Amino acid sequence: MTVALMWEARAAMGRGEELLAWVRDQPLVPEPLRRETFRAPEDRVLVITWWDAPYDAGIPELPEPASELVTRPVHRWRFESVAEV
Repeated sequence: MTVALMWEARAAMGRGEELLAWVRDQPLVPEPLRRETFRAPEDRVLVITWWDAPYDAGIPELPEPASELVTRPVHRWRFESVAEV
């Protein structure tokens, strides 16, 4: 089964590049099958990781950044792959 973890944060005003750099420096051990990082307006940063694991597996997740770097707690979602019709 493939599980995708989504991690999304909004940087404090003017700190989007700093949040993006922080995210890129965060290791995940073991490494996921795939990891992609995105950015969007309003200094939002999104990371999606893909894992070959059961839905409820203990998969490493990115931590919370320092509170002064973000405007709110990180949003996290977990999804499982479904068969295409």
